[in-house]
Amino acid sequence: MSKLDTIEEQMETLKTSETAQLLEQYRELFGDKAVPGNRIFLIRKLAYRLQEQAIGGISTGARNRIQELIRTYDPVNKIAIKTKTGKTTVGRDVRLPMPGSLIIKTYKGNRIEVKVLENGFEYQGAIYKNLSAVAKAITGDHWNGFIFFGLTNGKR
Repeated sequence: MSKLDTIEEQMETLKTSETAQLLEQYRELFGDKAVPGNRIFLIRKLAYRLQEQAIGGISTGARNRIQELIRTYDPVNKIAIKTKTGKTTVGRDVRLPMPGSLIIKTYKGNRIEVKVLENGFEYQGAIYKNLSAVAKAITGDHWNGFIFFGLTNGKR
């Protein structure tokens, strides 16, 4: 039996284990760290740790690259974002996906794709300063761009 067979068996066992067993196994593997409150997240954390122990964790190079990306693009935590030109923007709106992402919406039966840029948005080859301008170009009416594209998070 190979290592991978054993890992697969362990993953299957996690799915059918009682929550009390999962919590016990979590404490064995993670010690005193806070226990996730969600059963599915608990299973995922255990599965990752078991695989990490069996076949190794993430490489130092990959871990460093992740940290670099977090420092460059971290709108969730409102950390300054460094653009490719070296400029730093502070307070990027957390509702926006990171630059390079597509915002996709169906409007009146048409698929609309808007590319998020570092400083603006691209729609049908034209560059717009904000999402409201894109929404107006599409509808002909003034819209709050975040509402039109469904990017509100209920916090504002």
